[in-house]
Amino acid sequence: MKLSQRVQQLTSSKTIEITSMANELKKQGHDVIVLGAGEPDFNTPEHILDAAAEAMNQGLTKYTPAGGVVELKDAIRAKFQRDNRLDYKREEIVVTVGAKHALYNLFQVILDPGDEVIIPSPYWVSYIEQVKLAGGTPVIIEGKEETGFKVTPEQLKAAVTENTVAFLINSPSNPTGAMYTRQELQALGDICVEHDLTVISDEIYEHLIYGDEKHVSIASLSPELKARTVVINGVSKTYSMTGWRIGYAAGDARIIKAMSGLSSHSTSNPTSVAQYAALEALTGTQEPVERMLSAFKERRDYVVDRLQRIPGIRCDVPQGAFYVFANVEEAVQSGGYEDADAWGKALLEQEKVALVPGAAFGSSAHVRLSYATSMDQLQQAMDRIEKFVTRS
Repeated sequence: MKLSQRVQQLTSSKTIEITSMANELKKQGHDVIVLGAGEPDFNTPEHILDAAAEAMNQGLTKYTPAGGVVELKDAIRAKFQRDNRLDYKREEIVVTVGAKHALYNLFQVILDPGDEVIIPSPYWVSYIEQVKLAGGTPVIIEGKEETGFKVTPEQLKAAVTENTVAFLINSPSNPTGAMYTRQELQALGDICVEHDLTVISDEIYEHLIYGDEKHVSIASLSPELKARTVVINGVSKTYSMTGWRIGYAAGDARIIKAMSGLSSHSTSNPTSVAQYAALEALTGTQEPVERMLSAFKERRDYVVDRLQRIPGIRCDVPQGAFYVFANVEEAVQSGGYEDADAWGKALLEQEKVALVPGAAFGSSAHVRLSYATSMDQLQQAMDRIEKFVTRS
């Protein structure tokens, strides 16, 4: 049987490839430490689990509106007012099957064949593939290491063509943890307003920030930017609810209505029980979030300190998320490897530590390490990486 051309153009996932190799080694009895996870290692907080159980006991297990239940939409609106000083109406909010689903639906409803979306690198792997699936063309601009992996207004302006439809920004970033300041966002936003671009702001890591810098939503900077921005968010990272699959988007009512309509013909609705769990996450105590954030900061500081003391590896201190994007170019060269991908595979084979090669995110000189695992595992992993590099 034939496969469609749009599916055949998809690039295989390096994350899945490394995970498969790690799982195979585990089956063979090896002690493998996997630092590729894009999810917190904590369980979903107890009060959220209780809310899900209560929803089931109340019989809230049936179809819901495709765009989400009213109670959750109102909680999302309140969250935007509280955290971002943004006011949205119900018809400007859609609940989706994870933030990834929100992005997928958004690209499907705003892109036609040949439309261009400007995406800074390093980037989350699915941005590129989702744009291509919608018939669009990803246009990559490089966030250089020396500028903190952030792109400049000059780079954005130079990349705009008559086919450019949108600009995507992810702050804090996966994979780098980089975060844009208010001034930087304003400068980029001015270019978007000037060229009539839709702004896609992925803010899934907004509550996982470790320094004094505060998260700023680009939509909050001016009425003009709010009108052209679609904010993507969800409960997965902040509340350790990755498997519950609840995301959401906020923006222009026409776009939100189209996204909801697309869901009605694909997923129907986000899982009913998960929606009520997300409602509790947004409206209940935030104390578990503070505990997770404290643990992540301790892990981040430890991993960065260890990596910075290993010859041939350098890395910035990430401001947010739970990843370190480490430059291993010198270690690759001194070890005689072709690139960071080959270096990472050798590390997995010899020391049983699994990382994600940076090529998956647009940089062949880097690897991504997730510190969303226990300190014991991180300590062992750093020891093994140091042993691997110094032996090479």
